[in-house]
Amino acid sequence: MRINKYLASQKLCTRREADKLIEKGLVILNGRPAVLGDKVEEKDKVEVKWRQTKYRYFAYYKPRGIITHSAQEGEEEIKEILPIEGVFTLGRLDKDSYGLIILTDDGRITDALLNPDRAHEKEYEVMTTEPLPANFKTKMERGVDIGGYVTKPCTVETLGERKFSVTLTEGKKHQIRRMCGFFGLATSHLLRKRIMNIKLGGLKSGEYRPIQGAELAAFLKSLGF
Repeated sequence: MRINKYLASQKLCTRREADKLIEKGLVILNGRPAVLGDKVEEKDKVEVKWRQTKYRYFAYYKPRGIITHSAQEGEEEIKEILPIEGVFTLGRLDKDSYGLIILTDDGRITDALLNPDRAHEKEYEVMTTEPLPANFKTKMERGVDIGGYVTKPCTVETLGERKFSVTLTEGKKHQIRRMCGFFGLATSHLLRKRIMNIKLGGLKSGEYRPIQGAELAAFLKSLGF
């Protein structure tokens, strides 16, 4: 596996960020500075030396219809519209979903936030095309089968006939849409409102704000930094 792909697979950074780190001599492979194109095998030791000490963190309202990663022809990718240079997105939010996504230049925290073994809360507000069934909240909170996998317990609050909020501690692909599908429901709106202690707040589509002060300190502490 090429070293940039390896670093991305470890969720330390994106492949593009990995190439930049390698070019700066900040990636060490078996005791020597790595070079672009190096390959990593299971027995190899890879280290990343993070020289930067002051990182930037932003809460960003991803608009609906924007791809977070690997856009296809005719689709618009988030990196093309980001209002800030030198940052990347932490995690994904599918094309038809919108709301909170965190932007940063701190590759150290990628695995700590996205590793599936970490049970970090993410809160969403959802609208369905049909009314919620009477047993919706109880079954959703216990976990439902989304195709060979039963979801972990979650917290659900019914907000209306076709509206609810859900707090998850995992993030399977299209999980909420698939959970609704268990009940024969389709989603018409899916908004992410919160990641851990970081809230979307009053941001509007395409807007961002810095994460700083006590909010940032609590966020990093929860991630082990």
